[in-house]
Amino acid sequence: MKRERKAWMGGVLGAFLISLFLLSGCGPRVVCPYRPGGGPPPWAPAHGYRAKHVYRYYPESFVYFDVDCGIYFYLQGGTWKRAPRLPVTIRVDWDHYVILEMDTDRPYIFHEEVVKSYPPGHLKKKGKHPWK
Repeated sequence: MKRERKAWMGGVLGAFLISLFLLSGCGPRVVCPYRPGGGPPPWAPAHGYRAKHVYRYYPESFVYFDVDCGIYFYLQGGTWKRAPRLPVTIRVDWDHYVILEMDTDRPYIFHEEVVKSYPPGHLKKKGKHPWK
């Protein structure tokens, strides 16, 4: 009887977790459980405080890395993806990146402006690292 109950509870828990995943959406929006504080949502007035998201941006490969959450944002097939690891098809020059602070958990929404400021080859031409 106990085995049947455990199996039933495991099935219920599994179904709950799957439905929770499906209802939460699979888009590139990220909620980082490690970010302290909180603050207002991106569309609300900050009243002096807004949580900052810190990203490493790799201009050569158009990749953003959320430093606090450990999540990569990358362009693949014309859409932005997010993942804890990059696909093997994306090559990154780990020595050349720019630190960006943004008020959003979706850095790609400002990608056009970022590319204008930091085009591919920008860091190598100057022969310096942006963080020095």
